[in-house]
Amino acid sequence: MTALLRPLASLRLTLAGMVLLAIGAALSYGNPVTTPVWVLVVPMALLAVNLLAAIITNPRINRRGGLLTFHLALLGVVLLAAVGRLTHLEAHVEMVQDTAFSATEIFDVSRGPLHLGGLDELSFVQGPYTVDYAPGMVRGLTHSEVRIPDGRGGWERQVVGDDRPLILDGYRFYTSFNKGFAPILTWLPDKGAPQTGTVHMPAYPLFEFKQDNTWAPPGGPEIKFWLRLDTGLNEKTAWVLDGQKARGVLVLNTGDERIELQPGETAALPGGRLRYERLSTWMGYKLFYDPTLQWMFVTSLIGVLGMSVHFWRKFAAQMPGVVAATPVKPRKYSQGPKGEAI
Repeated sequence: MTALLRPLASLRLTLAGMVLLAIGAALSYGNPVTTPVWVLVVPMALLAVNLLAAIITNPRINRRGGLLTFHLALLGVVLLAAVGRLTHLEAHVEMVQDTAFSATEIFDVSRGPLHLGGLDELSFVQGPYTVDYAPGMVRGLTHSEVRIPDGRGGWERQVVGDDRPLILDGYRFYTSFNKGFAPILTWLPDKGAPQTGTVHMPAYPLFEFKQDNTWAPPGGPEIKFWLRLDTGLNEKTAWVLDGQKARGVLVLNTGDERIELQPGETAALPGGRLRYERLSTWMGYKLFYDPTLQWMFVTSLIGVLGMSVHFWRKFAAQMPGVVAATPVKPRKYSQGPKGEAI
């Protein structure tokens, strides 16, 4: 059995697995949708087989408790990493204030082939947010308020940020730099029922100079929007981006006509009327799911503990004053003529 496993424990196989893993990591950089997860899983599976064979066949590993613990933990990390890539999910979503999360709104999705889903069961509502900025437009902490069901028919308030995710059933929602404003509009057609929706403006303050977008209402002409904002932005001093305190005039361009609307005002257009209800905000989230994270942490701690024990025993044997216990052989004596020991 050992003879059959020794070729699998070869260092050449280890080197080949590491090279394949490096290539897979380079291809997967940035999580492109076109790169299959197998470019990482196959090299990790190869390295796991190689490491297991080395543990079984190498007495320098399997006869030393600390070193054996470390290599078993390392094997666990490799296997968990492979499982994590097979079951992971990464995506982005943009949510307008006072709207509920919908799994159909996610985009830039990277999904492992064994991901079982569960996004449809998540429930939370986006609230207002604030973002701290230091002088020079250096983004600081984001405080995004969300409301999640408390299980008693009510809602529980929670504040999340770039480093404080909202965690629901293992799914993690992190705020991102991608955020902005969204005018709430109602289209009142000459014939038919009114329709209310939002128009997402580009990210703010990244595109502060370009807050425009277009929209074509049902049965009406395409409308070009420009949002003239007053947020208190000041690049030279610290300031706080607060959508609830911001004000915005919505400018409409339809052909040769230019109309400015304050919140609550209505403009007559071909095919109907457009009412600017109010100014709202939207927040962009990075969505991440990996069920192996906690197990990976525990396994890594076990590996560190095993290596610590191994080196402690190794260094303790070489420390001054530490004498190894060795059996003492009895001393033989010779007798002289009168029986004295000489």
